[in-house]
Amino acid sequence: MTNVLIRNGTLIDGTGKAPLADAAVLVKENRIHAVGHISSINLPDGQTTEIDAGGGYILPGFIDTHVHVMLQGVNIARDIITPFSMRFFNAVNYLKNTINAGITSVRDAGGADAGVKQAVESGVVVGPRMQISISVLTITGGHGDGWMRSGMEYDLFPSYPGFPASRVDGVEDCRRKVREVLRAGADIIKICSTGGVLSPTDHPEFTQFSPEELDVIVREAAYRRGVKVMAHAQGAEGIKNAIRAGVHSIEHGIYLDDEAIDLMLKHGTFLVPTLLAPLAVLEAGEKGGMPEYGVRKSREVVEIHSESISRAHKAGVKIAMGTDAGVMPHGTNLRELGLMVNIGMKPMETIVATTKIAAECLGWQDQVGTIEAGKLADILIIKTNPVQDIRSLENVDNIALVMKDGKVLKDQLSKSI
Repeated sequence: MTNVLIRNGTLIDGTGKAPLADAAVLVKENRIHAVGHISSINLPDGQTTEIDAGGGYILPGFIDTHVHVMLQGVNIARDIITPFSMRFFNAVNYLKNTINAGITSVRDAGGADAGVKQAVESGVVVGPRMQISISVLTITGGHGDGWMRSGMEYDLFPSYPGFPASRVDGVEDCRRKVREVLRAGADIIKICSTGGVLSPTDHPEFTQFSPEELDVIVREAAYRRGVKVMAHAQGAEGIKNAIRAGVHSIEHGIYLDDEAIDLMLKHGTFLVPTLLAPLAVLEAGEKGGMPEYGVRKSREVVEIHSESISRAHKAGVKIAMGTDAGVMPHGTNLRELGLMVNIGMKPMETIVATTKIAAECLGWQDQVGTIEAGKLADILIIKTNPVQDIRSLENVDNIALVMKDGKVLKDQLSKSI
């Protein structure tokens, strides 16, 4: 049995407790065996490998609850001439960049199929553990429908074998489509209950899917051992329709009103802000890498987005960190934490949002999200104190070591890997 002792660091365990100096974590195989002050750790018989944290900070692996690992940027001129298979080869780097940023678990919000997840699980490629939604369900003319008024279609995630088409209309069509996506291996169902920034023919405030359609989507998913539904939801009415139907999480939440916030509190709905998404669209737009309609709508929503998330936070809505990575480069995910501080969250709250609460959003709270005995050994060593300087996490060089499932995937301490 392989034993690993991580020592000489300050523990920030993901629960929100005060940091613990002179801490140590004992790992057996792929699980945390003991954690606490170094004096409280009893070493087991047999050989133990020690990792010296060098006075750094020991944290749980971070979790991003909203990524697109098959996408990086929306550049129509580039994408229409790029061979389809290139997206899979490019994703190898996106997945590795995610790990190097300290993200050990993700929820893919559209684009990754069962084969991508299997490639990570089997060790073919290095990447975070994944939940996948595969297709993004959209109404005709909705967010996710790539039809343009020129008559051309530009789908971010076109259908192919193992990847069902995403356009769906009417109650019975919704029922069938949920079954198709579940059959393809989805862990969660992703829908668009409103328009969005990066869709060509709608607006973030447009309401999409009727209450009856939303109801059958949520119920049909739940029949498959309680599969949840996540909703791209930006306009107030579409947000409220989704919450009333029983969706598990609201993604983006740009135009939240008081009623929507009250409904989220009443239903225990998670909010995944993705504050970085519209900002990233604006930044890419300055370089000519985004369609005009996306830049225009991002400019319109960026301030109200921050205001809405701030009000939700003050009201006590459960906030799980998510970025929409793929809209921005993979590996820059932790810029989101600084933006969360900007809207009023404390640095420790943002850490909990990307560890403990994010794990709860994924339903993985028994396995990951905090450094506790019995959980999977997803552990980071960080050179800087993130409570004092949360933005130091934006520099991936400050993520000195990444352990996922007991295996070191990044090591800047020993330089041996």
